[in-house]
Amino acid sequence: MNSNKTGTVLKDTLGVISFVVLVALGVIFINAFVFRSFNVEGPSMEKTMFTGDKLIVNKIPTTIASIQNQEYVPERGQVIVFKNPEYSLSLVNKNEYIVKRVVAFPGERVKVIDGDVTVFNKSQPEGFKPDDLTDDTEGSPTSGDVDIKVPKGAIFVMGDHREGNFSLDSRSGLGTIPYSDIIGPVGIRLFPFQNFRFF
Repeated sequence: MNSNKTGTVLKDTLGVISFVVLVALGVIFINAFVFRSFNVEGPSMEKTMFTGDKLIVNKIPTTIASIQNQEYVPERGQVIVFKNPEYSLSLVNKNEYIVKRVVAFPGERVKVIDGDVTVFNKSQPEGFKPDDLTDDTEGSPTSGDVDIKVPKGAIFVMGDHREGNFSLDSRSGLGTIPYSDIIGPVGIRLFPFQNFRFF
């Protein structure tokens, strides 16, 4: 009788441990390959996103690209999360991940003059306004003067709040971002619930 009870308790304990391990492995797998959540900190993406917003990043495109041994290339105008090139464990004031908007790709030239952003490439040598591609950044005044050619294997990104020094991005000290540092595109703003939206 006692040995039966001991066996049952042991079996139940092993069952619970197995369940917890499987759940933990499932969470790790989902975070690594399917989706991951991030919190917005700072004003750099206002008025599109605000401090405290909870974002769900879609990692499936970067996972598929990795499986195919290719670089994930986001779309122009897309909001993405990437690793902060200036992040260090010794710098507690630096966020490990940053959210910004994709503006330009390798080989393209980006110019900011008098608050006006223009991108030049082979198909549009006369230049075009990347902000015209999204309602979120329409009419955003942009500080600073920039004239840069995006290097191979990297992208040029900017925040949506471009006045003054509200956004540290490719035009203001962050530099271009390697494709390999991209976590994935923002898919959903989950919280606050009244501001829920897809991107």
